[in-house]
Amino acid sequence: MVKPSFFVYNISMEKYLVEGNISVKAALMAKRREVYEIYVDEKKKDKDTHFILMQANKNDVTVHRVTREKIEELAQGKTHGGMIGFVGEREYQKIEEIKDPFYAIAEGIEDPFNFGYICRSLYAAGCNGLIVPQRNYSTAVTTVTKSSAGASEYISLIVSDDIPALVTDLKKKGLPLYCAMRKDAIPYTHANYHQGFILAFGGEKRGLSKQLLALSDQNIYIPYANDFKNALNGASAASILAFEAFRQRDDQKTR
Repeated sequence: MVKPSFFVYNISMEKYLVEGNISVKAALMAKRREVYEIYVDEKKKDKDTHFILMQANKNDVTVHRVTREKIEELAQGKTHGGMIGFVGEREYQKIEEIKDPFYAIAEGIEDPFNFGYICRSLYAAGCNGLIVPQRNYSTAVTTVTKSSAGASEYISLIVSDDIPALVTDLKKKGLPLYCAMRKDAIPYTHANYHQGFILAFGGEKRGLSKQLLALSDQNIYIPYANDFKNALNGASAASILAFEAFRQRDDQKTR
């Protein structure tokens, strides 16, 4: 069996690999893609595994109880914990489906591990719409599901082949765009995240595109405690910015 490749654009493979209880469970529970079959170590008897197999049975997913050696043959890594699954294409969400929008745009994220970490932070902070380009790492399922602890399956992904045009339409509906960019910026804690908004940040190498920066309603930056000139990586920046948005929105709900 040929194992899925990490970096892809458009691929014709029908199955992708997910590894470990967390990833397999996320694929089953999120229902964003079809789960074709699950391979589980025949000696694996813990409660979490029992729950996953019950869910697989409810959803008519084929389960193979096999030796650990068989799983090792099929897996890409060594951290599968005795369970892997084969899944189909990810279903993407429509922008119209999102209520009380907390959108995020991640540009220039070149590493699928980093993309997974970003999904984890954004989803935990309440982001309900991650806008990604046509070329993205959502098809690097094995890496992204594992590094995101399954969050990449739960978070709503909106694919656009023209993100600036999509942002322009959203701005017409009253959603401000906050860009992580130090020029002409205010501290990120001074921005207002109470209502719907779009949060954009780029990779540490290239940052945000000129097209997206031209649409910014307000640039924001993360103050540093020390005289440090280098940018944080995308996952760190996403965590800091997204959890400030969560703090403000949560404070508003409790008033």
